[in-house]
Amino acid sequence: MATQLVHLPEIERLSPTCLRILGGNPGKFSLQGTNTYLLGTGAQRLLIDTGEGKPSWIAAIKKALEEEHASIASAIITHWHHDHQGGIEQLTEAWPGTKVYKNQPESGQLDIADRQKFEVEGATLTAIHSPGHTVDHMVFVLAEEDAMFTGDNVLGQGTTVFEDLATYLGSLEKMKHLFKGRAYPGHGPVLEDGPGKIAEYIRHRRQREEQVIQTMREERSGAGDGTSWTPMELVKIIYREVPESLHPAAAYGVLQILQKLQREGKVVLHGDRWRLSDRSAL
Repeated sequence: MATQLVHLPEIERLSPTCLRILGGNPGKFSLQGTNTYLLGTGAQRLLIDTGEGKPSWIAAIKKALEEEHASIASAIITHWHHDHQGGIEQLTEAWPGTKVYKNQPESGQLDIADRQKFEVEGATLTAIHSPGHTVDHMVFVLAEEDAMFTGDNVLGQGTTVFEDLATYLGSLEKMKHLFKGRAYPGHGPVLEDGPGKIAEYIRHRRQREEQVIQTMREERSGAGDGTSWTPMELVKIIYREVPESLHPAAAYGVLQILQKLQREGKVVLHGDRWRLSDRSAL
């Protein structure tokens, strides 16, 4: 997470077809709060994500719709995390009959298929299955702007977490080639060069992977036993400049790297300790 967050207004017009409404849930991992987006130029709009259903968010959505003389046609959810779908109940209470779409839907929701299209006046979205952050994660390409709503796969500030690193990197590689314009992230400010930011994310993950391999090569007194390591021992070297309060989150990321390297045959696990499978080969 970035050390200093830029200020974002509660409601902001980002383009002729896109309004961002903050979820009213700022925090350590949600940054300025969840970005929810109203899309379209006509009487019917698409909503991407619902935040946590905070009263301030519902009030802001109502205000925006009144000013736009519009209503919500459908709500489209990027993934299952509470800060993105937690407001579905409040949304449907305020606007009964709203259709809610989500990959791997829950009761009362409609499914989102890969490459499915959603369209209202002024906004045409194509859904792309992009797992890694979560198994159900979807991103959406906005045809009118050659832009992408990246959910939590790419953030406006800092980096994100993921359930499976190899899958996540595969999704980033796919996403990078699907648009040329802006990235509208699930948290943080708009990214003007979306593909460029995705390429930066990929480089960052590759660099972290190389750091893990290089650290495991080295003999270090007082860290590991010289040949095998726990994720936290690696974190204390690789993330030595990062506050210790963030080390547990970093250790989860290092564990994901080790599991990816294990599947590639580059490291092995003995008990709770990891070592290179062939130190000279790496």
